[in-house]
Amino acid sequence: MMLKKIMPVSILLAACYTTAMAADASLPESLYQTHCASCHGQERLGLTGPALLPDNLGKLKKEEAFKLIRNGRVATQMQGFAGKLDDAQIQSLADYVFTQPDKQPDWGEADIRASRITYPSQHPGQDTPVFKADPLNLFLVVEAGDHHVSVLDGDSFAVIHRFPSRFSLHGGPKYDSTGRFVYFTSRDGWISKFDLYRLETVAEVRAGINARNAAISSDGKYLMVGNYLPNNLVVLDAQDLSLVKIIDATDGLGKSSRISAVYDAQPRKSFIAALKDSPEVWEISYGDTASAGFPIRRIRLETVLDDFFFDQDYALLLGASRKGQAQVIDLNQGKVVAKPELSGMPHLSSGIIWKYRDTNVLATPDLKEGVINILDMSTWAIIKKIKTDGPGFFMRSHENTPYAWTDVFFGEHKDVMHVIDKQSLEIVKSLRPAPGKTSSHVEFTRDGSHALVSIWEMDGAIVVYDSKTLEEVKRIPMKKPVGKYNVYNKINRSSGTSH
Repeated sequence: MMLKKIMPVSILLAACYTTAMAADASLPESLYQTHCASCHGQERLGLTGPALLPDNLGKLKKEEAFKLIRNGRVATQMQGFAGKLDDAQIQSLADYVFTQPDKQPDWGEADIRASRITYPSQHPGQDTPVFKADPLNLFLVVEAGDHHVSVLDGDSFAVIHRFPSRFSLHGGPKYDSTGRFVYFTSRDGWISKFDLYRLETVAEVRAGINARNAAISSDGKYLMVGNYLPNNLVVLDAQDLSLVKIIDATDGLGKSSRISAVYDAQPRKSFIAALKDSPEVWEISYGDTASAGFPIRRIRLETVLDDFFFDQDYALLLGASRKGQAQVIDLNQGKVVAKPELSGMPHLSSGIIWKYRDTNVLATPDLKEGVINILDMSTWAIIKKIKTDGPGFFMRSHENTPYAWTDVFFGEHKDVMHVIDKQSLEIVKSLRPAPGKTSSHVEFTRDGSHALVSIWEMDGAIVVYDSKTLEEVKRIPMKKPVGKYNVYNKINRSSGTSH
């Protein structure tokens, strides 16, 4: 008698699992694991590709996600799936990446340490620039169109280097006090350290799943990263990006919160961080007390702050909620000392300062209203509202120019760039660098002689203007140049730019 061969249980289970997966192959979870997980991670936390979680997708809309999945993304590793999936399957994937996962993802100490990458130098021992341009008059231009950064010479306006960046850099790059090293933060938590002398990446680490921004201490020792997910601050060694400390973002009442932003307060030798979900601001010392574990000084407020501005001495913090409620916090006293009557949605992080008559004024655009608010910084009273052609996003100036520049980022006049006389407080000229296309984000050269404007489009450009005559000097093609950052102006905390 012949005995039947008995199949092992493990093989039977595997066969059942395969059959079940085949039956569910049209489900978005299965489609994702088959076609997306190898680049974006099984839990959508990102690998070589970015994290695909709702909060990490930024301003991407579902219809745009559908086109991206179907057609791919030019100049990236993102391939199109039009030949592999039908439109219904592609739509189910687009819907899927906009859904929250069943379990809140986490990114802890072991994850951070395991993610760190160091890169061998192509110029070992090289401690002087490998180029002839003035290293303090360089611009780093973030090109969001194809996720690259261009290094632009601020004298010749020639691109001397271009390199790929992580997906969706968030916030401006942060320079150390020498201007040699710069740190980038991506929306999905990657921190990249770049050597501007050697023109090469030094190290990278993933400090979170969804990062808001980062700040480097004035002594060059520490980098602090503010995260939306997980709810924490991460302290890194600025030398090699190794982990120093994780600080859970929990307010004085025990409530967990996201971090709105973190800044370096250079004169105070401390970081200033604000909580997104609780009315609280923290001052975290990195000076002599850093060895004691970065002690936190809590300042309780009346409302949550979403946007921020510091005076030049970092003694006063002006913050506002998305509802426009503004308050001035004296960081020395640890209390609110004024409540400016700002309406709309002031974009304080784009605010600038200049000398006006016998006082200093703060000028800030508004994200909802076509107006520039001019505030007397001695009284915090609004001394003028300058009407513009629509809501603006960025405002910039320089100590060596009589003008302040502001964009009209939203609406039908998005191609307009207003130039304001800083003493008459009047618009003296309205430029249209590229009619019909968004013009935005002005930055000045080291000496203030030239203003650089971004044409915020895929077929965009940097348009260089003489800051005295307001005439165009040069136009440099770029792929959606969302921001450009001058080394000298940033490390010297120019009153005409963000810090």
